[in-house]
Amino acid sequence: MNQQEGRSSITTERPPSAPEPRSNRVSAGAPQAELAPGEPPDFSAAAAWTAIDRVAIVGMALIVAIVALYLARSIVMPVAAALLIGISLRPVQVYLARYGVPPVITALVLIAAFFGIVYGIVTLVVGSLGEWIAQAPDIGSVIQQKLRWLERPLTRLRELQDGVGVGAGAGGGSVPKVALETSLPTMVQTAAGILTPALSELLVFFGALLFFMIGTEKLRRQLITSFETRDARRTVVRIWGDIEHNLIMYLGTVTAINLGVGAATVVMLFVVGFPNALAFGVLAFVLNYIPYLGPTMVVLALFGMGLIASPTLGGAVLPPLLFVAIVTVEGQFITPSIVGRRLTLSPFLVFLALAFWTWLWGPLGAFLATPLLIVGLVALGHLFPRDEVMLPK
Repeated sequence: MNQQEGRSSITTERPPSAPEPRSNRVSAGAPQAELAPGEPPDFSAAAAWTAIDRVAIVGMALIVAIVALYLARSIVMPVAAALLIGISLRPVQVYLARYGVPPVITALVLIAAFFGIVYGIVTLVVGSLGEWIAQAPDIGSVIQQKLRWLERPLTRLRELQDGVGVGAGAGGGSVPKVALETSLPTMVQTAAGILTPALSELLVFFGALLFFMIGTEKLRRQLITSFETRDARRTVVRIWGDIEHNLIMYLGTVTAINLGVGAATVVMLFVVGFPNALAFGVLAFVLNYIPYLGPTMVVLALFGMGLIASPTLGGAVLPPLLFVAIVTVEGQFITPSIVGRRLTLSPFLVFLALAFWTWLWGPLGAFLATPLLIVGLVALGHLFPRDEVMLPK
């Protein structure tokens, strides 16, 4: 009886008498009968349609969730960013709480420090960019001289384009030119249309981050106690703890690695005599949070600035090549040796997450792609645990 009591509640206890006939074990009208030892599984049409129905339901639920995330991106996106940053700043909040610092004071100080860092980065990068924009007329002629070797291919391409346009036009006439007129009210209206959603999302982000950092413990207790069974509460505690641990570990480690990439970029640009080395080092630090896409943007920015500042085409190509060498060493040796020991992420899943969240939420989605992937993998690992399968050698 002790062995029977240790079984699952689904299993019913039977006397050790003669085995029950098979006809009694199979209930009439049941969708799937219990299989006897050695009996092959049922591959009937009913079972196939049941599997198709389940897949269709899951597919429709995913489509509805994606549409909801897109339509509610003005709310969900800043709230998700606030939750991820709030969890990342959690160790500092816990450390200060040991010395009696109230959560409200800690949250306000950390948020002010975070926005101060962001403001400094934006000011440095935009200020350097504004200096070069002021020299736009001279920059155009310099780039034209550097790319003079492309005139012949571009001329052939333009001739081909003109030939296609003449053939497609009515009566062989030329394509009419459209004049664009801009006025101050139109420009103000366009700028307001861009800034208004950004400011509202920034306000939502600030409010969500502040109240999340103030009431993290209360929210955690309420979420745990909302489940009735002990196993469900234990699962919620494990999911919450693992998400905090993995996010803090990942973001802290990646931030340290990105600081090294930014510092190496600044030193490299100083050595080769590249202008605005500090601004490009900060840009490399920020964009390196975006896998694959961020370093590519830095390479393009270095090449574009090299065309302007370097007297030769070879001098324009050298800084991007050296930066590619830096990020290659970081991506192939440093990051796998540090992050790979603690958290293993498939490059294919990282690429899919980057493509999906960038398509859904734009540039901010690219920054949130990897942290959201970590949250999803941790939750799925607890909700649907799997035993490791030993593959044959």
